[in-house]
Amino acid sequence: MMMRAMGLLAVLLASGAAIAAPTMLPPPGEAERIAFDVSQGTSMSVSASPDGRMLAIDLQGSLWLVPAAGGRATLITDHFNDARQPAWSPDGKRLAYFGYREGGYDLWTVDADGSNPRRLTDGAYDDREPAWSPDGRMIAFASDRTGPGEAAYNIWTLDLASGALKQVTNTAGEDRMPSWSPDGRELAYASARGGKTALWATTLATGAERSLRAVEGQRLEAPSWGPDGRLAYVASDAASSRLEIDGTVVSGKENVFPFRVSWAGKGFHYVSDGLIRRRDGGTVKTVPFQARLDVSIPRYARAKRDFDSTAPRKALGIVKPALSPDASQLAFVALGDVWLVPVAGGKPVNLTNDAALDADVAWSPDGKSLVYTSDKAGGLPQLYIRDVAAGTDRQLTRLDTQPLGAAWSPDGTRIAFIDVDGMWGVAGVCFVDVATGKVTRLQASLGQPGSPSWSADGKHLAIALSYKYSASFREGTNQLLIIPTDPAQKPFWQIPATNVSMDTRGGGGPAWSPDGTKMAAIYDGVLKIWPVGAGGTTLGPPRSYSSEIAYFPSWAADSRHLTYQSAEKVMLLDIETGVSREIPIDLQYRLHKPEGRTIVRVSGLIDSVSDATQRNKDIIIEGNRIVAIEDSDPARATTGRFIDGTGLTAIPGLIEHHAHAQKDFGANAHRAWLAYGITTLRDPGNQPYDGVEDREAAEAGVRVGPRVYTNGPLYEWQRVYYKMGVAVSGPAHLERELDRARRLKYDVLKSYVRMPDLYQRRIVEAAHAMGVPVTGHEIYPAAYTGVDATEHLGATSRRGYSPKQGPMAMAYEDVIQLFGKSRRVLTPTNFGALIGYLEKTPALKDDPRLSLYPGWAQTSVRQPNPMFAQLRGASFAGALKSLKAIHDAGAMITAGTDSPIALNLHAEIASYVDAGLTPFQALQAATVTPARALNLDAGTLEAGKLADIVLVAGDPRADIGNTVNTRIVISNGRVFMVDELVRMAAPPAP
Repeated sequence: MMMRAMGLLAVLLASGAAIAAPTMLPPPGEAERIAFDVSQGTSMSVSASPDGRMLAIDLQGSLWLVPAAGGRATLITDHFNDARQPAWSPDGKRLAYFGYREGGYDLWTVDADGSNPRRLTDGAYDDREPAWSPDGRMIAFASDRTGPGEAAYNIWTLDLASGALKQVTNTAGEDRMPSWSPDGRELAYASARGGKTALWATTLATGAERSLRAVEGQRLEAPSWGPDGRLAYVASDAASSRLEIDGTVVSGKENVFPFRVSWAGKGFHYVSDGLIRRRDGGTVKTVPFQARLDVSIPRYARAKRDFDSTAPRKALGIVKPALSPDASQLAFVALGDVWLVPVAGGKPVNLTNDAALDADVAWSPDGKSLVYTSDKAGGLPQLYIRDVAAGTDRQLTRLDTQPLGAAWSPDGTRIAFIDVDGMWGVAGVCFVDVATGKVTRLQASLGQPGSPSWSADGKHLAIALSYKYSASFREGTNQLLIIPTDPAQKPFWQIPATNVSMDTRGGGGPAWSPDGTKMAAIYDGVLKIWPVGAGGTTLGPPRSYSSEIAYFPSWAADSRHLTYQSAEKVMLLDIETGVSREIPIDLQYRLHKPEGRTIVRVSGLIDSVSDATQRNKDIIIEGNRIVAIEDSDPARATTGRFIDGTGLTAIPGLIEHHAHAQKDFGANAHRAWLAYGITTLRDPGNQPYDGVEDREAAEAGVRVGPRVYTNGPLYEWQRVYYKMGVAVSGPAHLERELDRARRLKYDVLKSYVRMPDLYQRRIVEAAHAMGVPVTGHEIYPAAYTGVDATEHLGATSRRGYSPKQGPMAMAYEDVIQLFGKSRRVLTPTNFGALIGYLEKTPALKDDPRLSLYPGWAQTSVRQPNPMFAQLRGASFAGALKSLKAIHDAGAMITAGTDSPIALNLHAEIASYVDAGLTPFQALQAATVTPARALNLDAGTLEAGKLADIVLVAGDPRADIGNTVNTRIVISNGRVFMVDELVRMAAPPAP
């Protein structure tokens, strides 16, 4: 009966009449739709039906059926399942797969004709990589359902009749990709132990383990037992990914994808080089297929930033407003300074009013002093205490690292803070004695912790930290880590709600009430408060105290009143009455716009329009715009401001299309970007208000640096990794986030790693209504639903492997055409490019501009990251080859680095030339192309454009390495000498 059913399916597929196309949600909004065929798949797996007549593949997250002899692929699931690694049931009637439809990986089955999709598992955990037992009664799979904390992926089984789950392994080895023995008595799997990933097996009846195979220096994964007992698996290292059977390489020079082979008869199917292969004995053949993909090019009215009007603008970047102990005043940071405003409302008073970058203000318990982070003494940020009445400041810390998130102890004698000593806010936890300045370190470096909050007795600090589910994937939930202030005691976790995350570690709490009885934090996008006992012990569930979006709770001394931010407002709440009201903050600024005429004389000029170097030109600027470019005329040297760039080449100001501004770098980071020729920065992920403050401080001219295009937090789903990410709990929470994005006028929205594809579609709909683009790590169905851009050729994926790259960082026809046909933006971020760049130009390790960065950041340039060094082999070559193919297919390549260190942009641009782009094309990737992506009047040197101009020594068209030789930078018409920027950032001499 099964053979007849499968035979009929094959006949119907061949005729094209059997399977109706799955119902598909259209892209949101107006769009140009483009369909095209592909015959290669990236990171694709294959499963052969038991009768050998049909193949199932998971091309770009959907399931397709292909006749075993080859032919047109038939889609049987829609685009929104992220369906992966299909496996046929032994009777050939169903396919099992793991899918991510609703925000977690669950096991699913679907009938062979695409009907009757059924979810087999659900809950807070991820279940992956299903494998049917030989008798079809059970499915083995890998899961993190052991629980978060010290847990790991283990192998489980599901009894299909009863639904019973059973844990098979219980190791710390991150056990993955199970495969049944032919007799159904054992399960083989990959496990990471002793520093290497090897193959193991467990006997189901006894739980006994045995090692199957381990090879030093190689990663072994995706085991698959054949019917005759042979064991196939994928072995990989830095040079290759290959298929082995019982220790023998059988795939030659093929680039084999790291998925389990599918045995059929005496042979098996697998995927390599983007193609379906079948091996039978010593014979190998390719199974050709054609699959039709569909992309959309969205059409919507783009928002455009105004860089001409000097009319007053409302300041939206109000950073971490702190309520005074007596609930009468609010201190906050905006436009680079510390401000004070009465809770009754009124004009804020600027307390610091200088060129420094100030951050994270907090009150002393007596309300007489403020502590905040600032780089006001030059160099990098430190802690300062301000006497509010006297108006005087004193420097409290003199650290080699950067303190943020200061919080005063209840008795006023100590100040706790996080001590940033690594990338992306990696930090320890310390406190400093207010009288002596002595620093006590309580915790070594942690993964991007939140700011500390004191217990009422001063014996504990509470911080938000990621509580991970496994080592296989970096995401977790934001939970409370309680740190004793006695260094001899160990920290411990408090979990107010199991598997439920605080929104963000940046400003989502926790905030311990001064009386020690309550904790406040942000869950589901709203303010929640719950009762706590000694050590932060949870005494009841978190309860909602707001219905609108909330952020950064701050208590008054009475533990009854607290403030929180709600989009562009600051709210004061009385928790006894439940009444809240807005605190009016009347703070405005004006765009800093130079006046008058400036003449810039250069010996060479590359306009980023034509692939030519023009000679001996005068660039004429009125205010902040170029009005003309003409042949040099000596008479002009006497009119207006004259900049003599004789001997230099003018290029458009560079655009860093992916970098995250961090407060721990202080104002120096912004000066450094300018000093390296970067006049526009796109920040695709930041704290909700920090990026807005960066944008406004740059516009107002109080922060010397590039103009900033910013996003708020990375939109995650329930789990989160980065401190700048938000763990969106569900659809209602997402709507709150999208409303905040609209009200704070974000320039771009970023859908991050764990955002389900269906809700990514909703983000596209909302963002395009705002007139701003959406970006993310994804390629499909992102290219179908109208996501405008993709960050990174590789980088993090929720699948554990990238749908944009196979092994050796190779992209195949599906990915190349998805980028090309959609003409979407790709920011490759070639991690590892800096290593090769510095090998060619080692003198840049001693460039004075590097002194603008923290010591650990300078070290990261002079002593390359070992992980990036590993990427310099076959994988880097594969990435460059893929980049060239994607560029040639029609994608918009924009240069970005995902690094706060500006030198990386020059290495990135140079790597594009290594990939095969011309120097001019590489320069366009950092000028005109990102300007178009941003809808910005810059990126070229033409009349009418904003005056963003960099004068460099040498001609970048002759040698792309000359982009780094910056001498003079003009940003929005303001002129800066590079050596002056470096001196501006230096601390005063002792």
